[in-house]
Amino acid sequence: MLDQIHLLAAVTVLGVLEQAYFFLQVIYARRVFGISPPKISGPPEFERIFRAQVNSSEYFPIFLALLWQAGLFFHQGLAAALGLLYLCSRYCYVKGYRTSSSERLAPMYFSAGVLWVLLAAAALGILHFFLSHYVGLDVLRLLTV
Repeated sequence: MLDQIHLLAAVTVLGVLEQAYFFLQVIYARRVFGISPPKISGPPEFERIFRAQVNSSEYFPIFLALLWQAGLFFHQGLAAALGLLYLCSRYCYVKGYRTSSSERLAPMYFSAGVLWVLLAAAALGILHFFLSHYVGLDVLRLLTV
């Protein structure tokens, strides 16, 4: 079974490390700008770093759920590759947001697109499982005939 989930696990660990990096960026920005918790407002530079981290954290559970469902029900390799694209785009999002609010837009739209593709792969994989398991209809075999 591990050979069916090792890529998903690796992408998950990378994602957790990326989230930790984003958290550390906020801690560092708090020190630089002298903003003690629980304050979340300050100079625009701090607020952009803080919002980038919060936004990334908000989407992380959605990403993980779709990554694993697409990987388990559709294709592990495709899901892992999409997962890497998502993590890269989130890194670019945070990096761009640090510079200015408008710099975050392209990576934000790209990462949202990756989530939609993961959602489609997960939905198709789950639909195929239900059709073959409960209805006895193997759509993939019908398509190859």
